[in-house]
Amino acid sequence: MLYITIQELEAAINYWRSQSPSAGDELCLCPEASALAKSYALMIIQGAQRLPMDVLDESAREAIQKFVKTSQNS
Repeated sequence: MLYITIQELEAAINYWRSQSPSAGDELCLCPEASALAKSYALMIIQGAQRLPMDVLDESAREAIQKFVKTSQNS
């Protein structure tokens, strides 16, 4: 996977949020959703439809890769 679309990124965030809902008074995102949130926000602000995978940091890449594996096995 060379690129990730904004729809795939949103699906991954929603997946991680469903696996580990926000908790506490602050309603903090789980680490995986949090790792993806910055890239998602930047894509929205920039009007981008896809993003090269190599610009994501390691934790975001891992969250996406785990999501893709899980999605393919479903």
